[in-house]
Amino acid sequence: MFEIGYNHRHDRSFCINRPDGTESWLLLIVKTPAHFRIGRKDVRTSAHSFILYRPNTPQYYFPASNEYFDDWMHFMPDESEQEMLNELNIPLDRPVDISDITDMSSMMRSMCFEHYSSDPFREKAIDLYFRLLMYKISEKLMQKEANHDRPEGIYSEKLLWIRKSIYRWPGRDYSIDDMAKELSLSRSRFQHLYTETFGVSVNKDVITSRLNKAAELLKTTDMSVKTVGINVGYGNTSYFVKLFGSFYGVTPLQFRQTEEK
Repeated sequence: MFEIGYNHRHDRSFCINRPDGTESWLLLIVKTPAHFRIGRKDVRTSAHSFILYRPNTPQYYFPASNEYFDDWMHFMPDESEQEMLNELNIPLDRPVDISDITDMSSMMRSMCFEHYSSDPFREKAIDLYFRLLMYKISEKLMQKEANHDRPEGIYSEKLLWIRKSIYRWPGRDYSIDDMAKELSLSRSRFQHLYTETFGVSVNKDVITSRLNKAAELLKTTDMSVKTVGINVGYGNTSYFVKLFGSFYGVTPLQFRQTEEK
């Protein structure tokens, strides 16, 4: 059995409740804050975590913010893969926060591509990606352990992940309070650290990422200005047009016309 999904999005109402778990193993790479129920305890995870469920383990989780993104994989390891999992000592049936899931998510994307392709060697490629993914998870766990006594290093890595997320998914609803919670910091302390680390405020980065994406959509698609605004997180078209004009010096339509010449 093998099923896989990459970068799936759900709204705040999303909830998985499987009292008897599944017949297969399940790996989740969680990209947004979430709540997991482990036994009788609720555990809140950050926007960069994973959980590896064994078969028949109860599964209960739901978003801790306005939306939920994850990569997921149902699989049944063969004997050699099971030995590898045992040797790597990857935690089972509980969520684990890590500093950066970029590499792991990239591998899941490649596995998803292979799974739905018609390539003759896709199964072998998936097997290799799976092993590499497990080693990468183990590597992240070792890095986390090494950084355990260096909180400033942990802040830097998590801040970098937040900034990467802002530019990778500009249309998301970014809350400073939610981002601050990811680092267990106050709102003001988080904003100060972000600006100190990157030389720009988090609000400025959110606006820049959204307007950069808007410019790309105006150049490469026939989307209406309203649709472009919605795609980059601005439901109010008038506000989007005003913000775009102050950033680029022209309206979205003028920008598109200029690019078409």
